[in-house]
Amino acid sequence: MATQWQTFPVEFKGGLMSNLSPLQHGTNAIGSATILQNFEANKEGGYSKIRGFEKYSTTEVPGSGSILSVKVISSGRIVVARKNANNFTQYYYGTGTNWNSMATSAATNGGKARHVLYNLEGTDKVVFVDGTNFPAIYNTSGNTLTFMTSSNSTDVLGAEHVAIFKNHAFYAKGNTVFFTSPFTVDDFDTGLGAGSINVASNITGLAVFRDQLIIFTEDSIKRLTGSSIADWNLSPITDRIGCINGDTIQEVGGDIMYLAPDGIRLLSATDRIGDFGLDIASDVIAKDATTFLSQTSTFCSVVLKEKAQYRIFAYVTSEQEEAAKGLIATKFTSQGAEGMAWSTTKGIKAFVADSRYNTTQETLAFANEDGYIYVMESGASFNGLPIEAIYESPYMPITDPQVRKTFYKVTLYAEPTGNMDLALNLKYDFSTGSSNQVLQPATQSVASTGSSVFIFGASNSKFASSNRIADNSLLTSPNGPWLSYPDQAGPFYNEDNELFTPSTFGGELDKVYPTNVVGSGKTVALRFEDFSTNPTFTLDTALFEYSQEDRQ
Repeated sequence: MATQWQTFPVEFKGGLMSNLSPLQHGTNAIGSATILQNFEANKEGGYSKIRGFEKYSTTEVPGSGSILSVKVISSGRIVVARKNANNFTQYYYGTGTNWNSMATSAATNGGKARHVLYNLEGTDKVVFVDGTNFPAIYNTSGNTLTFMTSSNSTDVLGAEHVAIFKNHAFYAKGNTVFFTSPFTVDDFDTGLGAGSINVASNITGLAVFRDQLIIFTEDSIKRLTGSSIADWNLSPITDRIGCINGDTIQEVGGDIMYLAPDGIRLLSATDRIGDFGLDIASDVIAKDATTFLSQTSTFCSVVLKEKAQYRIFAYVTSEQEEAAKGLIATKFTSQGAEGMAWSTTKGIKAFVADSRYNTTQETLAFANEDGYIYVMESGASFNGLPIEAIYESPYMPITDPQVRKTFYKVTLYAEPTGNMDLALNLKYDFSTGSSNQVLQPATQSVASTGSSVFIFGASNSKFASSNRIADNSLLTSPNGPWLSYPDQAGPFYNEDNELFTPSTFGGELDKVYPTNVVGSGKTVALRFEDFSTNPTFTLDTALFEYSQEDRQ
């Protein structure tokens, strides 16, 4: 019987997949995942634990119910909307402390306030529409917000979507888009170039894409080309399928992603001039997408430009925040669904979301019904709660699925950024739980070492802290006052006279984690779990060491 050890590498790539049978998955997509929760595909390789979120301000936005809009103006300023005690929509701006009221709607029962940022006069401004009231215009200069009135046009009362295209403002209401005269957002004088276009179907969203205005309806997608009322031209892209939720429309990595009846699709330009591709991007996660999309009809989405990443969140009012679901798509190619890697989120409950890339900083904000604004990609926890990150591979036959293998060691190659403590499990022969007769090995721990090595920004790191205790005397050690470290032996005591380990600057974290394992099987799956507030890390590669036994 052969007993020579062999090695088998598992390079973590490909993302979440659920459109393959178990054996096909483990044979043809090694390194992909059957579970990839609170991880993201890293553009530099591997899977990285996602970063957390924290409150933008510790002050709740006044009012009740869900936050109806969040618009990131910059990293230091956010505009929000929420209903007041009388059910009118109140708009506020905040800089991270209190929320400052700007204006109140004239009518009650306003819905989500969708928005578009524009600059037609040298100043950044934002138009908000909520499906009930007249559009509102926010001016970043002076932090003022004013509502249009009937003196502008009654046609845009209750507009549901808005876009800026060719220096015109376009407002969608029902099956009609109304557009303003050039370089205005509130002038509807037909003699000056304003007008309307009927698209014959209920409009669900607007998006500007490659010198065209894309008009999404429930069962079609159309495009508007031209530059003014003199040459507008409306033509169909498809009359067979449309967008069912305008809050899912985002441009990411050169394509537009949106929610269609059959999944999350891409609207992509092709090599043929004027032609488009309409790939179903979520086909690779068909089972997960079906489950995710069937739980609600309320969604929001946001783009991380720095990562070419699209995030969509399902919102269920009665659901606990810890159980809230989302999907992440990371693009590795410029166009099309090829090269897109998926994962899931759990614990981010978002009703509205927005992002803005300003100079060199990207800010992502979201909100739900608890009244607080949260900033994503910040910290290592979900507002103080641990992040539950799980990677599970498909069942891999390694070689022949009918030959048993004995496993001796798993070596993880990882890129930690601070403390890391993972639970490692091997699962053999398509284990399905307690009823399975295959003996499954116990959980192993994979942890970083070096307790005196600290990472700047990590919760357990303290830099530039005082070296004096309460009576202002120097920190002490058995050899007298603490003068320097590591020149002097400890132990040392901090300001509270507690045992203190000085930080080591420039320390190097472990990147290779060998773990002895036991067990045998014809197929094997690898599972890593992290349920902590430890900082992000990247799973790079796992290496199995095993021997192949005789065929049974």
